[in-house]
Amino acid sequence: MSKRSASPGLGSLRAGGVTALSLAIVTAVSAIIGVVIAREFGRSAETDGLLSAYGVFLVIVIAAQSIRVAVLPQLAAAEGDGRLAGEVAGATVALLVVATPLVLVAELAAGPLAGVLTGADAGLARETAEHALRWMVPAACAYLFAALAASALAALDDYGTAALGFAAGSISGLTVILLRAEQDGILAVAWGIALNGTIALAVPTVALAVKAALARMPVRAVRPTGPPLTARLGAFAVAASLPLALQLLYVVCLPFAGRLGEGAATSFVYAYLAAASLVAVAASSLGLVTSVPLARIGLDAAGVARHVLASSWLALAFIGGACGVVAVAGAEIVEGVLGAAYGEDVGFELGRVIVLLAPWMAVSVGVTVAFPLAFVVGRTRQLPLIAITALAVQVPLAWAGSEALGLDGLALALGVSTGAVLATLLVSLDALGAVARDLAVASFVVVALVVGSYVVPSLVLGPWLAAIVGLIVYAGAFFVLRPEGLRRSWAYLRALA
Repeated sequence: MSKRSASPGLGSLRAGGVTALSLAIVTAVSAIIGVVIAREFGRSAETDGLLSAYGVFLVIVIAAQSIRVAVLPQLAAAEGDGRLAGEVAGATVALLVVATPLVLVAELAAGPLAGVLTGADAGLARETAEHALRWMVPAACAYLFAALAASALAALDDYGTAALGFAAGSISGLTVILLRAEQDGILAVAWGIALNGTIALAVPTVALAVKAALARMPVRAVRPTGPPLTARLGAFAVAASLPLALQLLYVVCLPFAGRLGEGAATSFVYAYLAAASLVAVAASSLGLVTSVPLARIGLDAAGVARHVLASSWLALAFIGGACGVVAVAGAEIVEGVLGAAYGEDVGFELGRVIVLLAPWMAVSVGVTVAFPLAFVVGRTRQLPLIAITALAVQVPLAWAGSEALGLDGLALALGVSTGAVLATLLVSLDALGAVARDLAVASFVVVALVVGSYVVPSLVLGPWLAAIVGLIVYAGAFFVLRPEGLRRSWAYLRALA
């Protein structure tokens, strides 16, 4: 049995800091890769194909993150009972059952899958997606096992090794892309992602092997133990169902975007990734503040509503300010970051789509905050049904949105379907009424402050200066007015932390 920290609070703080630093590095590297793709390859059929395949990669990685959350409690309990190796072996067998078909499909049916993703029967977009899938899907599956290895290390109170592996993998993958993109073309991005996944898996796996050797663990300890395979697969499915569905809502949009013309899918992917980054910043920050306290307390329906509202208020304030900046200077920001291929009308369109994704951002933060509470209060049985229903609804919504408004319609469709997920999730937690009412008030206040802060500067100043002045006015308005809901939320989160 491993030696425990004498200071649980300090240990949690250090673990959170290490994990946050690793997440910051991975996020920064992902952003740099996106900029490299835009500047090196522009906005073309090749980028449409690559980024469509990347959507599949993201889906599997989201599943890996969800499974990591699901297996950690079982692994921690197994470590306390001296059977961690057997539990890890059992989970590994279950993951092999999941990953093997995915890799086989990527190898044997990459062509048809690429055709579905790109919305085209032939052409450069499909060809690029087909080749990229053969690299990206195995890389994503490596993340499934890397997540399991990271959870096993966490059960041993080792968070730094997995964080190092994820960060080192990201940096190594970026290095390959920077060195080979010019000579080998856009598929160098897929190679870099494959190296990333390999290193992310290798580092924690080697660390576990070293720990086992140092502890003189007998080989028989690695025999699978614990729940039967079907029970493990069921737990994986429940944990991953909703996060996977939320990612698939976006993937469903890709074929419809691909039918809107060359480069449209690329623009939609970049708009989505920018919006998702804002959600990640807001949700991750709130997670660092509340994850440990929520693990210690019980929540009733009123507690669930209070927590979701407190977190959402801060997130809405952050997202509102960012969307105001993009609304005023989006075209200039897009061209400055992504290059000349995204200038003028393309940059304006991309910026507009980001702004239209604001409702999706708001409800996504709500889902991110509410989802773990389903596990806290033990109401997870409905999660797969919510996931399946959301996907069924998204297909006609995406079709109707793209037919009526193009990329703008796809952005709005994402907001509607994800909002329905949040509402259904809150119903299952008996918190919809309280959250919906107060969240509507919070949204109205934020929208009013955005309009009041940015409209006048945009009419009399240039885009960059208007964005800066508007942001200052927006922040000042919050400081002076101090909306009651925001003050209550801040007091709640400070007390919780």
